Amino acid sequence: MERIRITEYLDLDLDDEIWRCHNCDHRLGSAEANYKESCLVHARDPREIHPPLIEGEFTFAPDPNWVRIVEFYCAGCGTQVETEYLPPGHPITHDIQLDVGSLRRRLESGELVVREGRLAAGGNE
Repeated sequence: MERIRITEYLDLDLDDEIWRCHNCDHRLGSAEANYKESCLVHARDPREIHPPLIEGEFTFAPDPNWVRIVEFYCAGCGTQVETEYLPPGHPITHDIQLDVGSLRRRLESGELVVREGRLAAGGNE
């Protein structure tokens, strides 16, 4: 199975064209889709993460009316895969969109190679 590490906890399984958890190999959906849709989601009150530093109206803590913290966890092992700070009502971001077909062609041509799970330039041995 050809695996490419995309982030610290997210791998691309190029053979099956799916996202996988780097820690436990759990499937996190199609590589064409947003991997976050296959994660467990925890919406956090920002005041839990950033408690007020002073008393009063302006406390240097994020206001939950202005920001929300959304955490994404692997459903297989519970590893926290990603965190987002978003305005309330803003949709979850689709932050990684790979052209899997182009990536596959570049690997097959030798322009790119996979070394220790990471992409590298090919032909420069």
